[in-house]
Amino acid sequence: MQVKTHKEISAELCGAPLELAEGRCRLSMKTVPLMRADEANLVHGGFVFGMADYAAMLAVNHPFVVLGSAESSFLKPVSVGDELEALAEVKESSGRKRRVEVTVSREGVTVMSGLFTCFVLDKHVLEK
Repeated sequence: MQVKTHKEISAELCGAPLELAEGRCRLSMKTVPLMRADEANLVHGGFVFGMADYAAMLAVNHPFVVLGSAESSFLKPVSVGDELEALAEVKESSGRKRRVEVTVSREGVTVMSGLFTCFVLDKHVLEK
């Protein structure tokens, strides 16, 4: 399956697709020093969230998909150098609305989970 959305996103900062199928996506990402929040090498949660968001977008895989809202839980800390994997699956589809369940894990242990509400638009969100 071909990537139809977010084609210019940074794989280094948001992950790279390992699997892309109808309503499903799996990404991988190795955390890098740019993501570091402190001297202990803690990765800022925004980068983990960004990976989860990107996975949700790819699970929907429509050129004009946008995030409407997200409910997320950060369950474990992430360090620079960790290898992460995100799995996203569309759980509900109604009209323009898609509900996508996402888990981000490190070595099989969930570090973040979330439910992302996405919307499929008729045109690019910045188009007037």
